[in-house]
Amino acid sequence: MDLDQRACDRARQSRDARFDGRFFIGVTTTRVYCRPICPARAPKDEHVRYFPTAAAAEAAGFRPCLRCRPDAAPGTPAWLGTLGLVSRALRLVSEGALDRSGVERLAERLGVTARHLRRLFLQHLGATPLEVALTRRVHFAKKLLDETNLPLREVAFASGFGSLRRLNGQIRRTYERTPTELRRRVRPHVVADPECYRLRLAFRPPYDWDAALAFLGARATPGVESVEGSRYRRTITVEGKAGSIDVSRPEPVSALGLEVRFPDPRALLFIVERVRRVFDLGADPAVIEEHLRTDPLLREAWARHRGIRVPGAWDGFELAVRAILGQQISVRAATTIAGRVASRFGSPVAVGAGLGRLFPTPAQLATAAIEEAGVVRSRAEAIRSLARHVAGGTITFGTCIDGRTTVSTLRELPGIGDWTAEYIAMRALGEPDAFPSGDLVLRRMAGDLSARQLKRRSEAWRPWRAYAVMLLWQRATEAGRVRHAEPVVGPELRRVHGRPAGVAAARPGLRGAR
Repeated sequence: MDLDQRACDRARQSRDARFDGRFFIGVTTTRVYCRPICPARAPKDEHVRYFPTAAAAEAAGFRPCLRCRPDAAPGTPAWLGTLGLVSRALRLVSEGALDRSGVERLAERLGVTARHLRRLFLQHLGATPLEVALTRRVHFAKKLLDETNLPLREVAFASGFGSLRRLNGQIRRTYERTPTELRRRVRPHVVADPECYRLRLAFRPPYDWDAALAFLGARATPGVESVEGSRYRRTITVEGKAGSIDVSRPEPVSALGLEVRFPDPRALLFIVERVRRVFDLGADPAVIEEHLRTDPLLREAWARHRGIRVPGAWDGFELAVRAILGQQISVRAATTIAGRVASRFGSPVAVGAGLGRLFPTPAQLATAAIEEAGVVRSRAEAIRSLARHVAGGTITFGTCIDGRTTVSTLRELPGIGDWTAEYIAMRALGEPDAFPSGDLVLRRMAGDLSARQLKRRSEAWRPWRAYAVMLLWQRATEAGRVRHAEPVVGPELRRVHGRPAGVAAARPGLRGAR
């Protein structure tokens, strides 16, 4: 990835926080690399090198700065000048693809050769896939050393190292210190709690936390998740083990506070990555604002909601079920029904905070009598069909390689039309350009356009159309033009049991979006 030398110079000299994580600064005299916001005395220009990623800096022989902590940077946005295939590979790497197999297997999943994948990584990221994965592990290990009291052996396993010896060796090579020496630097600031892991997840400001909480709170499944005050809580399951997360925003830092209660610390890296997706912490609001704020239709909404995010989902299948349940009924009604489904078919779990259920798995719903939870037969059959495909591996969410291919597959299922598929792409697949063009409220807020006209109008918002959707839904909510409806448009059940379009008989006003 090419970096503009003059732009990087200006960002470094001004310590501009907007560039934090977008590039890293290597100092040739000390062989240390830093973030643009590092408080250390600025080096001379002739002693500076710029790198697109932390992995590239480490591959070039630089070690992380202990003052600005590159491991705590908000992360390099996956879309920042990278090829789509590299972005998909990065997502798989973040989900641990290289922890379980090698580069050859990763390349095979992406449909390219291992040699070609390495070449693309070097071209766009400045480091090989293995170097990117290793930097990810080392930085997470440093985070655990700084922010938790986990024993060193558990830090090793939690960060993806197979043994304490491998952790010690890599930490020494990267930081020129032992893990114990690194921990002594911050040990007095760590509060011990053996039952809870507390971490900070950085993001690029601004962040419209109130809007994100309101959106998630309106759709929180009773017993599974909740929003109280300024905190989001939910039950989670990873590889058959259950726990909970608690997310808040401690002011004034540009980071979310995450509390994880889970019996196996080896799942912490996965949990952190998933929470980052739920709260869209990889977004770069400066880039999105520059693209969207010039549009008169979005300018006012952006001014009120700077830092708008597209809330993701802990589990893609759960989100897809919720989208089907919410077709042509209100958000409140859909939330109530989702709670019944979780209560009747989900597994009980004791995690406190008013949470007592795990959302049902695909296997639990594949043959379940979902109608018993008050779900109409057509939607129940749509959910069972989806569950069978997910359980059988035909559709995947957590390790999705190509979001648009998944969207096309979803559209082929009974009861899932264009709107539902695009909504799932927005929230479960993290597609920043997903766009439900048939959404009635979007069409109204754009000046009563037809779906085709709105789609043409949205071309100017690419590749951030999902953020434009969130802005228009916020604008509609504040204007009082939405009757608390789950975002859905059109008769999505037209292919269930051969019924004609419109059989669902949605009430007027409940086919819009928010």
